[in-house]
Amino acid sequence: MPKVALVETKPSKTNFKREFDDEFEFDQYQLCSDPTLKKVLKRDCDIQINTDDYDWVILVGSDALKYFTPINSITEYSGKKVEEKFLPIINPAMLAFKPEAQRTWDDSKQSILEYITDNKQDTVITDYNAWGIQDTAEANAFFQAAIDAPTPYVALDSETTGLYPRDGYMLGLSLSYERDRGAYVDTECFDEESERLLQELFDKKIVVFHNAKFDMAFFEYHFNFKFPRFEDTMLLHYLIDENPGTHGLKQLTMKYTPWGDYEKPMYDWIADYRKQHGILKNDFNWGDIPFDIMKLYAGMDAACTFLLYEKFVKIKQNKRLCKVYDNILIPGCRFLTDIQDNGVPFDQDRLVKSQALMQDEIDAAVAELYEHPAISKFEQMNGKDFNPNSTMQLRSLLFDFLGLAPTGKKTGTGANSTDAEVLEILSEQSPVPGLILSIRKKSKIKNTYLDKIIPQLDRDSRLRTGFNLHSTTSGRLSSSGKLNMQQLPRDNPIVKGCIKAAPGHKIVAMDLTTAEVYVAAILAKDTALMDVFKAGGNFHSQIAKRVFKLPCKASEVAELYGTKRQAAKAVTFGIMYGAGPKKISEQVTKDSGSYFSPQEATEVINDYFEEFHKLKSWIEENQKFIKQNGFIYSFFGRKRRLPNVASTDSGIQSHSIRSGLNFLVQSAASDINLLGAIDMNAWIKSTGKKARIFALVHDSILAEVPDGEVDEYMEQLAKYIQMDRGISIPGVPVGCDFEIIHEDYSGGKFEKMYGSDL
Repeated sequence: MPKVALVETKPSKTNFKREFDDEFEFDQYQLCSDPTLKKVLKRDCDIQINTDDYDWVILVGSDALKYFTPINSITEYSGKKVEEKFLPIINPAMLAFKPEAQRTWDDSKQSILEYITDNKQDTVITDYNAWGIQDTAEANAFFQAAIDAPTPYVALDSETTGLYPRDGYMLGLSLSYERDRGAYVDTECFDEESERLLQELFDKKIVVFHNAKFDMAFFEYHFNFKFPRFEDTMLLHYLIDENPGTHGLKQLTMKYTPWGDYEKPMYDWIADYRKQHGILKNDFNWGDIPFDIMKLYAGMDAACTFLLYEKFVKIKQNKRLCKVYDNILIPGCRFLTDIQDNGVPFDQDRLVKSQALMQDEIDAAVAELYEHPAISKFEQMNGKDFNPNSTMQLRSLLFDFLGLAPTGKKTGTGANSTDAEVLEILSEQSPVPGLILSIRKKSKIKNTYLDKIIPQLDRDSRLRTGFNLHSTTSGRLSSSGKLNMQQLPRDNPIVKGCIKAAPGHKIVAMDLTTAEVYVAAILAKDTALMDVFKAGGNFHSQIAKRVFKLPCKASEVAELYGTKRQAAKAVTFGIMYGAGPKKISEQVTKDSGSYFSPQEATEVINDYFEEFHKLKSWIEENQKFIKQNGFIYSFFGRKRRLPNVASTDSGIQSHSIRSGLNFLVQSAASDINLLGAIDMNAWIKSTGKKARIFALVHDSILAEVPDGEVDEYMEQLAKYIQMDRGISIPGVPVGCDFEIIHEDYSGGKFEKMYGSDL
């Protein structure tokens, strides 16, 4: 019997012998012998073990994995062999608050048992599975074989030197047209016949990508290839598991195929190469990887994509999910490829001036801080300059020297927090936290935005960043890459002020209005709530008038009954997020400026649901369904899996139920917006118009539109957004507000704050 050790982070109550069904004997260790530590750092580890004494070492949790290996992610390596003898597995303690991890635990445990008791062998990759092609004739013969192959689809991948087509070039392509085999072809060997054969292949077959948006952008930009029919294993997996961070090719290959971590040899080579040449991670050029090293990794990318497609395509048998994939995700992928290529228009000159301006503001704020008498005294006491970026110094200044009362918010190590929220609260006790917070905010604007945007602009002064279909559970788009368009600074207009349309153009912004409530009224079949939309005028005033039976016109509510209007508004938006009396009380107090008690909030909620009783019934019915089934479908067919409703923790369970209810309205509203944008973009392309949609930001669609197209653009976009897709109030389409922005995306706020000279 092999000799086995098991390592956990610190002493726990988990009976691992029972967890492994007493199938084998093992010695048990802990990284840290102190069970009282909340977070175990490397300096806390006092483990005494010689791993050479053991055939296998089971590593429980990410801390143990990171201690013995260079790997950080426990989830994707759980149950997999690492470095010949290490067997990582998730900590079973997490099952109490993450019941959905039960399958991962069970599968990992079974895999570990097979390694230890059956001497399980890993699959070996050979030149039969992945090979390289650098000869033109061989490449063309390979492409012809793919064309002639009986399978109706091929898997395709690209290897590039950058993340955006304009920032790099294609090193090669990987192609698989049969199970367990893929080839990597150097683009240097392409000739005209190669490109002709490839386009014939793409015309004839379904082309399967993993992250099609990325690969298609490179193939189209550098070779002008077209893909009439394509599929995406990343988006197919998103139908299987909608949770963010679970869709990487490596993760899925390790989970669903026998090929394991086939990338490791190449990444080991990269690590050694960088170390030898002193190259930082972000400065490494993939073009430096030798072809013989790259070919195995790249060829397996295509082979594994082929295999994943065979497994994942079965999800399309679910008619609801198939509709989401065919009608939203695949068209959405095409759409996002276009808008990413359109790019965000920036005024480069204003960016440079704003960068200098912000530095001046930072310098002035720093000077003001150091002129404060408290800082001088603190420096004298400590005998050194105060560094506001030192968390230890800042904590000592605020809580020890100034004696400010802590907010109660703690860091992961149990120390008093000094984050932005805390500094905001502490500024009520002293001006010093406010000065530090001001420096932080200004520095973030300059360092995170202005400094990074300028060098990433393309020659046309546009920034091409990323938008994602698969990064939220609701289906709302996210943004990432060079600039997160959904996280631009709100309290300072300087970044938005640098987004400007070209001369002769306008930025046109379209916002959905009260879309989630609109959706809820329809789904709940609440005619009373629908009548509010039919009545027109100010929505929240109409709600307040109905709920409180106010003796005035709806147009007079804001002036005469401001607090009641705020209360009705808070309930309207809060009910979809499961807000209770306490939350409603806090929100109304904040918005109205006068105290609104939880008791008053309770009364408002009761009055609200008395008026809109069908909405209440709908909420209760769906909460019950979620609790009983652990999932729910949106109007357009998206599935939200909520396994945490099975948690024994009532807080976790109720949060999961609230998430499911919110999903129903947020997802439908988001899809209305996305489908409208997809249709609008198709219309622009089909008509040859010059308008360019360049971003979707929450419920907004942003476009740069020639002056002569503005009216037609708004008319057409309203038509597509308000199209009856089976979720409309007859005669009252979903509201969409247009703003024609003549100067910049800040809507005049930039000029108001900084003047017109910039």
